[in-house]
Amino acid sequence: AELDHMLLHANWPNPFNPRTTISFDLRDAMPYSLNIYDVSGRLVRALGKGTAQTAGPYELHWDGRNHRGQLVPSGVYLYRLQAGTLAETRRMVLVR
Repeated sequence: AELDHMLLHANWPNPFNPRTTISFDLRDAMPYSLNIYDVSGRLVRALGKGTAQTAGPYELHWDGRNHRGQLVPSGVYLYRLQAGTLAETRRMVLVR
């Protein structure tokens, strides 16, 4: 879904192993965060957080590891972009 100030794209590849790319566009400079959750809603990894200096495309990579650096199991994961007051979530599948 396209929102006023951001657009979260499908990750690629999906399904993936060992890593995937998550890209998004911001139409304004604004604070953002990108987090990965398991299907029960637990935070697996805080992938990116900061303040975008300019509008435009951004790209982050996930290597299938949690915040401790441990490999997480195969399964469905959710990635959620929050930018300003907006948020969007998509699904991805990790296959070991």
